[in-house]
Amino acid sequence: MPKLFVIPTPVGNLEDITLRALRLLREVNLILAEDTRTTSVLLHHYDIHTPMLSHHKFNEHQTVDTIVERLQKGESVALVSDAGTPAISDPGFLLVRACVAADIEVECLPGATAFVPALVDSGLPCDRFCFEGFLPQKKGRQTKLTELAAETRTMIFYESPFRVLKTLEQLAECLGNDRKASVSREISKKFEETVRGTLAELVQHFKEHPPKGEFVIVVAGQ
Repeated sequence: MPKLFVIPTPVGNLEDITLRALRLLREVNLILAEDTRTTSVLLHHYDIHTPMLSHHKFNEHQTVDTIVERLQKGESVALVSDAGTPAISDPGFLLVRACVAADIEVECLPGATAFVPALVDSGLPCDRFCFEGFLPQKKGRQTKLTELAAETRTMIFYESPFRVLKTLEQLAECLGNDRKASVSREISKKFEETVRGTLAELVQHFKEHPPKGEFVIVVAGQ
């Protein structure tokens, strides 16, 4: 039966992948990869030789129809991103939506995603939270931050090392210097680190320690 498998891949340590994910990556007709060079490292590590095709935010609008046609003809396809679960701040939503509209079965496997370990490691309440992904870089950024000032749930953000300090400063300005927060970087990798404190303390920390790696910021609700 044709099916789209949405398969999480490790966010760092290559051992963080399920046995079922490895089996399906071997069995499907095609793997859609956000960056074939990145996915090749994983496939080579596990001696998987399934054909790959690039599927990323710059071409997904053009490739969706072709992929749906291949699925309708009976092929099985796996969708992976560079790290974590596809469609979570990564390409994937457009293809899943198109498959659902075409009555093609979609199955998302459970697996790695960066924000869950960062949330648990933060020591902040995990029972109710909102995932905000990447904040708008320019238009709408200040409006979004102002809206979040009244959010009562724990908030989770993704951020690049180039904007971590700026984001922490803006969060402190809008939410208050004393708001509790946590910053995790390089989750499951060699230099994994979590720093906890108030937003003001985290701003000072990253002024003294230039940010490196990929970051998850977790902030306490109001």
